[in-house]
Amino acid sequence: MTATQNSTGNPFGNTISAEDIKETLAFFDTWEERYQYIIDLGKELPPMDDELKTDERIVRGCQSQVWLNTLQENDHLYFEVDSDAFIVKGLLGIILAAYNGKTPQDILDFDIEGYFEALDLIRHLSATRGNGLRALVQSIQSAARQSKG
Repeated sequence: MTATQNSTGNPFGNTISAEDIKETLAFFDTWEERYQYIIDLGKELPPMDDELKTDERIVRGCQSQVWLNTLQENDHLYFEVDSDAFIVKGLLGIILAAYNGKTPQDILDFDIEGYFEALDLIRHLSATRGNGLRALVQSIQSAARQSKG
């Protein structure tokens, strides 16, 4: 769904960048500390209005429930996301740091697999959670392709 709205209240892609997340995760010595950081990232996500949590906004392929709402302002895409799982909210923040507020072409050009590899992330997630992460990425990339026309 596309609408004109400014999502500046979301720190991901604005004050929290993909580079910030890479640097911070590299700082921690253990994956237990990294998981806690990821959970804390999820607490930074602005809440999604309950009326947006509809079947058509559910991201299929995720182990937990995940909702994605796409907004467009001028030539930039903004994303509202939510999940019923704390760790997943943090993972959503990691993805939004790379994509939120970007142009459709920037989204399509971003090397998300390289980003995940730099974070050493996929290896430390269950297979179903990794598949869910990729399902969200595909949904965002699809929205970018549609927006590009």
